[in-house]
Amino acid sequence: MRIAIIPARGGSKRIPRKNLKEFCGKPMIAWSIEAAQASKLFTHTIVSTDDSEISAVSRAWGAEVPFVRPAELSDDHAGTTEVVAHSTRWALDQGWPISAVCCIYATAPFVAAADLVRGLDALESGDWSYAFSATEFPAPIFRAFRQLPHGGVKMFFPEHAATRSQDLPVALHDAAQFYWGRTAAWLQELQIFSEASTPVLIPRTRSQDIDTPADWAFAEALFELSRDPRARATGSAC
Repeated sequence: MRIAIIPARGGSKRIPRKNLKEFCGKPMIAWSIEAAQASKLFTHTIVSTDDSEISAVSRAWGAEVPFVRPAELSDDHAGTTEVVAHSTRWALDQGWPISAVCCIYATAPFVAAADLVRGLDALESGDWSYAFSATEFPAPIFRAFRQLPHGGVKMFFPEHAATRSQDLPVALHDAAQFYWGRTAAWLQELQIFSEASTPVLIPRTRSQDIDTPADWAFAEALFELSRDPRARATGSAC
């Protein structure tokens, strides 16, 4: 049995009620729920939340909300692994024979069912603890610099000042969409970004963190551009 866990606490600060705010015609969390359902990979799609309104909306879109997330796992300091570990322990207590758990972020409207399938394939392709969505940085991070107090700049990697861009390693970052993990990895709260994890590459055109109102506006514009032309013709515009 495989289950999906969608963490969705109610106390988002920078974008209030972010998980429920309408994004291109649907509550933000609905996109993650629908992707999980469309993948046909999961026996249960569970939303872990402390918020009654999020619970109601999640159920309306087809997810299960079988418990209230504890207060100690609902503040700004609660980490993804401990939240998913809590849900995994709850599921095991129900007697469910879980082989793998996929955490899908509630604010991941770009997540696609096909990518979830690729993620499971990646997890099962070797002795991996996790398989997670990742994408390339838009510019070479080895040419990055910071501004100094007096106004000048200093490179983080001065040894690469003269290195051609095409000769630099390809750098990846978390696409913040999904994290497949083996049951034992979640229960042990193993670190996701490690040599025991493998990335599932997502195009930059379908990856955008949404932490500020400016991020939100950019994500809606990018989402509309990334949609299938037929969907753009028949679906609701952002």
